[in-house]
Amino acid sequence: MAELEPLYTAEEMRAAQAGHDVDAMMQRAGAAVAEELMRRFPDARRVALHDGGGANGGDGRIAAEILRGQGRKLVDERPGIVIDALLGTGLKGAPRDDISQLIEQINSAGVPVVAADIPSGVNASTGEVAGAAVQADLTVTMHGPKVGLAVAPGRFHSGDIAVADIGLEPAETEHRIVTPEILADVPRRSSRDNKYTAGHVLVVGGSRGMTGAPAPAARAALRADAGYVTIVAPGESLPVLETLVLEAVKRPLEQAFEVAAKAKALAVGPGLGRESESKALVRRLLAEVDVPAVVDADALFELEPGEWPAPRVLTPHEGELARLLARESKEVAAHRLASVQEAADRFNCVVVLKGDDSLVAAPDRGVWVSALGLPSLSTAGTGDVLTGVTAAFLAKGMEPQRAAAAACAAQQLASHQAAQRYGLVASDLVDALPRALG
Repeated sequence: MAELEPLYTAEEMRAAQAGHDVDAMMQRAGAAVAEELMRRFPDARRVALHDGGGANGGDGRIAAEILRGQGRKLVDERPGIVIDALLGTGLKGAPRDDISQLIEQINSAGVPVVAADIPSGVNASTGEVAGAAVQADLTVTMHGPKVGLAVAPGRFHSGDIAVADIGLEPAETEHRIVTPEILADVPRRSSRDNKYTAGHVLVVGGSRGMTGAPAPAARAALRADAGYVTIVAPGESLPVLETLVLEAVKRPLEQAFEVAAKAKALAVGPGLGRESESKALVRRLLAEVDVPAVVDADALFELEPGEWPAPRVLTPHEGELARLLARESKEVAAHRLASVQEAADRFNCVVVLKGDDSLVAAPDRGVWVSALGLPSLSTAGTGDVLTGVTAAFLAKGMEPQRAAAAACAAQQLASHQAAQRYGLVASDLVDALPRALG
């Protein structure tokens, strides 16, 4: 399996299909829908089909005929399962009113729903949902996953995803999905390394009452194989940090530039605070220090685009990205792909929009989607862990987009390795990182 696999837009799918036998592809697609339905829902005997007039509807009709031949009964009322073949990948904007009514009928049936290619109402190229959209339990998608199945909010409508082979060759795509194999790119410590060459990370943060943010960031950097980690924080926070992170060196905030001159990467922002002095320090560090930096949490507050002397990786959640783009959080949530691309271009750096689908964008390049984690990651402190891992990978010399994507993968895979699936806290995730990276 490749470390980055294709995610297709509607246009890229049309290009992949050009010159191929449409009827043959439709037969394979319909057969795949029927086979997956029978495999996943063997007891569903009464099938309702909602089909449109295009190729997607043709896939559904072929599936229905195969199911009829296997003894299933096609019904209009009281079905045991529904096939959604209304719209397919060609949708732009919201469905028409009559289609929206059918979508609501599908969603209110109270039975499992199998979507052909993509749930109707989801934009295949962006994941946006402009109106009514089918809530599928299973999506049988043709040839390869679509962007709309990987990016929220569309991913939340897709259910389980099965990819059907319809006889096409893999193609290059603008956007890619991250696989666990990306962790093979992370440089490993060799016998020639010492603690400095293995990666020196400087964590800047930890105002009074917020030492719980830089501590997991620093510990995560160490568990991600950084050889040396320094925390600079306000003087009153240092005694607390001494007890929270034994292995990291601690220095007062006034020594930030002195330490930064020796570091290989910075992690700026965890628990830093938003006082004017803190914001001034962030601006100076990012403008003057010629080493890669991860910018998170408070360091993102009122951040302005600049001419960076070295790579910068911003790691906002939806609310933080909304502030950076001067818009509402709900608008970012509805347009995640476009928002993260806009931010990467505006700030001229890699931007990671965190979430169940973490989106890693770089200027003038496609977005990489990392969606390998469990819902348990939705807890305080896991973003600080991501910051520390990203800084460790940057300190090892990884290219910024690849470092950020690998860090997302490592953090997400650690959620599977952690001893706690329920009640997970950031320190559980930190402790699981070596197993995820191993």
